[in-house]
Amino acid sequence: MLYELFIGLRYTRAKRRNHFISFISLISMLGIALGVAALIVVLSVMNGFQQELRARILGVASHVLVTGPDNSLAGWEAVAERVKREPDVVAAAPYINAQGMLANEANVRGAIVRGVVPQMEDQVADIGKHMLTGSLDQLRAGEFGIVLGSELARALRVGPGDRVTLIAPQGLVTPAGLVPRLKQFRVVGLFEVGMFEYDSGLALVNLEDAQRLYQMGQNVSGVRLKLEDLFKSRDVAASLYRNLGPDIYVSDWTRSHANFFRAVQIEKNVMFIILTLIVAVAAFNIVATLVMVVTDKQSDIAILRTLGASPGSIMGVFVVQGALIGVIGTVLGVILGVLLAVNIDVVVPFLERLLNVQFLSKEVYYISELPSDLQRRDVVTIALVSLVLAFLATLYPSWRASRVRPAEALRYE
Repeated sequence: MLYELFIGLRYTRAKRRNHFISFISLISMLGIALGVAALIVVLSVMNGFQQELRARILGVASHVLVTGPDNSLAGWEAVAERVKREPDVVAAAPYINAQGMLANEANVRGAIVRGVVPQMEDQVADIGKHMLTGSLDQLRAGEFGIVLGSELARALRVGPGDRVTLIAPQGLVTPAGLVPRLKQFRVVGLFEVGMFEYDSGLALVNLEDAQRLYQMGQNVSGVRLKLEDLFKSRDVAASLYRNLGPDIYVSDWTRSHANFFRAVQIEKNVMFIILTLIVAVAAFNIVATLVMVVTDKQSDIAILRTLGASPGSIMGVFVVQGALIGVIGTVLGVILGVLLAVNIDVVVPFLERLLNVQFLSKEVYYISELPSDLQRRDVVTIALVSLVLAFLATLYPSWRASRVRPAEALRYE
């Protein structure tokens, strides 16, 4: 064993008069462990929120949208066959996207009306998995059934089996003037995806019924695509834009819902910077600890120098001592953080029962449980940042130790 490592390890342990210094070292270890654990848990929860938000949004929206000019696309079957040739496209389904007003007695609400083919819609969206009552298969052509979001149905005060009137913005010109086009629909199902935007403002009808109501003939608004890897949406959209021609518009979820995910990513980065300061404060404690150790061990340093130890060796002794504090604190923090992040679904309910509080109330928040997504990349990054900060904290005290002059240190011994 190198003598620098041996002496550094000896100095880390308490000896007679330096119990206070050892206590400071323990506090530094715990500070680093706390900072590392907090970083891992917070970033895992942020990843979980991002994943949950993405799942809820993209469960209703689409990875990629292929549309025509003026919200009208002719010959959607040929377009769907063409886009399915892309290697990353899993499924494609036509849709009609239009605005309408739903009325039930005195209750009136505006909504986005989406015409879908039920069998194909299940391949590109997850609304079928979030049905409270009924199913998308009940949207049969010619029967004028409608599936409403739970909040929209609550606002209209309707349930399965009730009838609502759908008023289209396109009107009929008659001798008496412009008469709005309207049609009664029967509620055949309710869904709840957990996003207020969709639960309170989205209604699904059969594609053929939507074509009749909005006088679109055989045209649709566009084709919705589901990808094998949603993070390749930009590449797929760019490829389709080049291959489908200038009259076809292609957009992906990173453009249509960029603000949601950008906000979560910015918040995650800011939280990483803020919580890294906890580790930095603990690293400053390492500086204070090593400065006191150097002052306390001046005579020992002088003796080592007279025995032939070089300034670099003296510096190495105290680098070992400071680095050991950082390594132990980082390892403890990683273990604690990983355990908490993996068991967050157990820890949070336990704290809620213990403190008799609810951190995320269902009446206030769309996501009422703390999700967690532990990623190896985050853990490795946090551990490396902690070790680097701990190493940097050892440099100045170690340099001070290497500058001790034996004659001056031993003058009064």
